[in-house]
Amino acid sequence: MTSEPTALEAYADVAGREVIEQVRQLASRIRDLRVVHVNSTREGGGVAEILHRLVPLMQQLGLAASWEIVMGEESYYRTTKAFHNGLQGTPVQLDEMGLRRFEATVADNADRLRDVLEGADVVFIHDPQPAPLLKLCPNRRGKWIWRCHIDVSHPYRPVWKYLRNIVAGYDASVFSLPAFAQPLPHPEYIVPPSIDPLSQKNMSLSEEEVAETCTRFGIDRERPLLVQVSRFDRFKDPVGVIAAYRQVRSFSPVQLVLAGGSATDDPEGEAILREVRQAAGDDADIHILDLPADAHRTINALQRAADIVVQKSTREGFGLTVTEAMWKGKPVIGGDTGGIRLQVIDHHTGFLVSTPEGAALRIRYLLHHRDKLQRMGEKARQFARESFLLTRQLREYLTIMVALTHDAGERIEIRQT
Repeated sequence: MTSEPTALEAYADVAGREVIEQVRQLASRIRDLRVVHVNSTREGGGVAEILHRLVPLMQQLGLAASWEIVMGEESYYRTTKAFHNGLQGTPVQLDEMGLRRFEATVADNADRLRDVLEGADVVFIHDPQPAPLLKLCPNRRGKWIWRCHIDVSHPYRPVWKYLRNIVAGYDASVFSLPAFAQPLPHPEYIVPPSIDPLSQKNMSLSEEEVAETCTRFGIDRERPLLVQVSRFDRFKDPVGVIAAYRQVRSFSPVQLVLAGGSATDDPEGEAILREVRQAAGDDADIHILDLPADAHRTINALQRAADIVVQKSTREGFGLTVTEAMWKGKPVIGGDTGGIRLQVIDHHTGFLVSTPEGAALRIRYLLHHRDKLQRMGEKARQFARESFLLTRQLREYLTIMVALTHDAGERIEIRQT
């Protein structure tokens, strides 16, 4: 279950009073604006996590904000997973029948959502799954924004060509990093994702709760702990994390937790989980936790119990689990790719690596230099506070909406208090 929305005022202590005032100033320009977010799942993955927190804050600011999802059969999700893999550079086969089923599924959803979408002032369409809704709402009167959370810096060209024909008609697009942006015939904005510091996943926990969680999963608090939290997805490279752990294990008595689950729009999760279990074998110090989507406090406790957090992705749109770990004062060993590069400042908030061997080398270094580990964790928390909190993303979304609905041009001034 999702926890109750947090009052905007509660963020002043962690984000700063001036940020809250800026958010209120911007919202005053677009009060009562009808805003609709659309994605493909309410549970699993960073997009759903952000929307669970972002939409209620927009409502508190006086916007008529809502959240809708598109739904489909298994064949629809197989095709959208192929889109996701292709946009991240993997050659995939887009068969004609799969594309027609995809388009028909979105058309069925359009019949259900058309009145809401055509009556909105601003529509945020998240990622490829609902993208064709634009052309299926011919009487739309508001501004439509395509919000791409995926690393599309080097897409498989046939997939991007198909999708570009769909998203080129939007009024604007939003990418997480400048490197991800592809040429499109409309304004493009850069807005990194964010975490909610007051959510169940990121709020402060007692040492007793952290200890109880470790006991529940058979984790020994006396030995170093490595943790990776992510969906069981090949791009997250959980098998590579196991390989790095085994190299470290020959020198240090470490334990490994691979904690995650599956998103409802990801049909490959079960197959990857089987591969991970096979790679782990009967090693009692590898804890593979297939957690439910609402296990937020459990993930929070595991990250706080970790000595080092790993996110050894081979491709990554952003990787919210990196910021989550940094917020908890943990250094991160992250894959040298995508949005992880924006968060892990090499040798300062963690280390960037490309191979299991590189990850193992950095893990061993930090375990043998505890003073460096602690300083990195302190820098990581401060960097997360300054750059990746939900209030910052809310402010930037509000700025985009003001610009698109008020013809604000190139400059928007916000008074400092």
